[in-house]
Amino acid sequence: MSQPPGPSGPVPQAPPQPPRSSGPVPQTPPQPPASGPGAPAPRSPGPSGPAPQPAAPVGPVPSAVPPQVPAPRHVPGPAAADSTGHVPLPPGGPVGVPSVGPTPAAVPDPTSATLAVLLIGPAGAGKTSVAKYWADHRRVPTAHISLDDVREWVRSGFADPQSGWNDNSEAQYRLARRTCGFAARNFLANGISCILDDAVFPDRPVVGLGGWKRHVGPGLLPVVLLPGLDVVLERNAKRTGNRRLTDEEVARIHGRMAGWYGSGLPIIDNSQLDVPSTARVLDEVLARAIASPPSW
Repeated sequence: MSQPPGPSGPVPQAPPQPPRSSGPVPQTPPQPPASGPGAPAPRSPGPSGPAPQPAAPVGPVPSAVPPQVPAPRHVPGPAAADSTGHVPLPPGGPVGVPSVGPTPAAVPDPTSATLAVLLIGPAGAGKTSVAKYWADHRRVPTAHISLDDVREWVRSGFADPQSGWNDNSEAQYRLARRTCGFAARNFLANGISCILDDAVFPDRPVVGLGGWKRHVGPGLLPVVLLPGLDVVLERNAKRTGNRRLTDEEVARIHGRMAGWYGSGLPIIDNSQLDVPSTARVLDEVLARAIASPPSW
């Protein structure tokens, strides 16, 4: 029969204890000191009392420092885009035709409605001056989009109308009109009215009025400014640069514009009207057009 190990044998370990609680912790009974050349010397009691008893082994103690969790990768999103000042725009669409007409007792107020207006007229008719004044004095946000201004964005290689009408002039005109139409749709999609101006000929509906309707939408309200030839010639003479045309060219354009009579579009003869008066007449014409959109 084997003998139990003596004092020099292995020290029996205490059984695992449950994690410490807030109550008193049970002490493990003292174990006999290990003997042998490698055994540590017994510690003498300190001034504060007897040497502490070895604690019972417990499970791994959680570290005071929480484990490091890798930070999520930054994915650019709307917040990152907003920090650059970018404002997302709603998708633009063509302006629609007003679907509900006013009651007999109600009068449409064009000064507070979101509109898309096309001001048509020959060179010297006052389109740009009237359009700017009308846009400046409305009670709702309104933008003025001038086809001539957009055409002149092209600096090197600009197709000057004084050099005649050719394939290059036609291409730049079409490009400028599409650009104006795209700008108008974006403004309208954000609740901003637009007034565009262009010298549209009645004998070229596909290139002129039909093109504007295709780019902006069927709700576009066209209005013609057509003063007398003597007034147009006088105003054209005050122009400078490539905006000024020869008297012969002005007379030819004015003659072609006469085709708008009988077209069904509203026509304003502003020969005897200043700019503010013409803008007031324009509001009256637009009120009637909103009540009964022209067929064109």
